[in-house]
Amino acid sequence: MTDDLADGWQVWSDADDRLVLAYRPDVFNGGDFPPPCLPTIYVTRGSRTRRPGVRPTPRPEDPWHVTLFLEPEVKRDPEFHDAREAAFEAAFDLAERFAAGEIDYRGLYQVPREAYFERLDDLTGGGRDA
Repeated sequence: MTDDLADGWQVWSDADDRLVLAYRPDVFNGGDFPPPCLPTIYVTRGSRTRRPGVRPTPRPEDPWHVTLFLEPEVKRDPEFHDAREAAFEAAFDLAERFAAGEIDYRGLYQVPREAYFERLDDLTGGGRDA
């Protein structure tokens, strides 16, 4: 399945109950693209918590969540899927659309960051017409 991953994306973590994809970690290492802005896609199962050290055990009926994070507090609303395979496919599709510049990340920010958006547009090949 990782052969189908869009250019620029890497699998950072792949486990039975989660998948983490990272976009261009080679570029998001400082300068124009600060590390906290590393785009990541998380695929998780069940309810998610932000409490440190607490990881709830997912139940078999819990849905799978596919979430794009642009920064720790900037994210796209999650997609929900009933099966692991469907969630992983959705994550790979989201990664492809992001790399092609088809995701409107500007709308996810409450405070505009135009200079950063222009550099990200150059990196992803678009973003304005999504």
